[in-house]
Amino acid sequence: MDVRDRPDWAGRLQRVQAALETLGLQALVVSSGINITYLTGFVGTAGLLLITRDDVRLLLDGRYESLAREGIAAGRVAPVTIGRVEGRYDQALGQTVEWLAPRRIGFEAAHVTVATLRAWRRAALSPEWVPTDNVVEALRLVKDDYEIGVLTRGGALISEVAAALPRLVEPGVSEREIADRIDRAMREAGFSRPAFDTIVASGPNSAHPHARPGDRRLVPGDLVVLDFGGVLDGYCVDLTRMAAVGTISSEARALFDAVSAAHDAAVKSVTPGIETWQVDRAARAVLDARGLGDAFLHSTGHGLGLEVHEAPRVGRPDPEAPAKLETGMVFTIEPGAYLEAVGGVRVEDDVLVTDRGAVLLTTAPRELIVV
Repeated sequence: MDVRDRPDWAGRLQRVQAALETLGLQALVVSSGINITYLTGFVGTAGLLLITRDDVRLLLDGRYESLAREGIAAGRVAPVTIGRVEGRYDQALGQTVEWLAPRRIGFEAAHVTVATLRAWRRAALSPEWVPTDNVVEALRLVKDDYEIGVLTRGGALISEVAAALPRLVEPGVSEREIADRIDRAMREAGFSRPAFDTIVASGPNSAHPHARPGDRRLVPGDLVVLDFGGVLDGYCVDLTRMAAVGTISSEARALFDAVSAAHDAAVKSVTPGIETWQVDRAARAVLDARGLGDAFLHSTGHGLGLEVHEAPRVGRPDPEAPAKLETGMVFTIEPGAYLEAVGGVRVEDDVLVTDRGAVLLTTAPRELIVV
């Protein structure tokens, strides 16, 4: 594998090791599977990554040890030391920690249960166990060149699927069947799996932001929310477009126009250095001005990466979690408005923050699809 075709795991691990010094830690246990993948490329349902200032050890049981070694040899996994877990993970971790003898060892507080921490402390009595927050997640906020490349390709592929929606959405067909058609198109486009359960919500169901597709069949006058995402090389992209079955009411058309204007305002507001809530405010101000503020039931967007919902959150101000936009961030812009008597509308794109503002990674037409 060409080095340009894989993540810079060495650079990521070095940044974590630099953070250890800043935090006054000699080691960090990474237990989040997503964070382990980000730092090493290893994907599995079990494993612990122990990082010291000069060493990285991936603890795995027999199900994964040989796969990880093969991945290292093939360049699919970072060249870390593999530690074999013969019995329980807490015991293997304790033995390794006692051998490395760190004075203060961090753990990911958001991903470790009280019971797990208790077991780790019993297994390794010597060090002080220190809770940490977002050590790895802070690195994941800003995408590197490899990640931007994957997300750009993903945005292009999902846009091709969206461009085919006029052929996939038909009157008289159930929401469930249309969702299946979209999922098939995603697989054929090259995505390994959906990033989440595809949403097809028609008529009254469209007024519920996360309605699940059911047996309801599309009928004239329906608004139809089409929200779908895919995973490409481990990274998630997400897109929403709107369809109308025949002629829709003037209220439904006005709702679509308002949400489209809110989407455009949010995209135009994206500038490095502003707070994320300012993007939300740009979208919300448009809907407020049209009397639809109370119909906007969710945040304007969310970060994209190895998870379909990750930082940054693009919503109302949160004093406990302030976040500024930085060049290299990738997130969705997806304002919506939902009225029980009319239906719901959401328009969503994926954007990359650059020095020039927002670059749309999803470029499929945003006009109302009339079927």
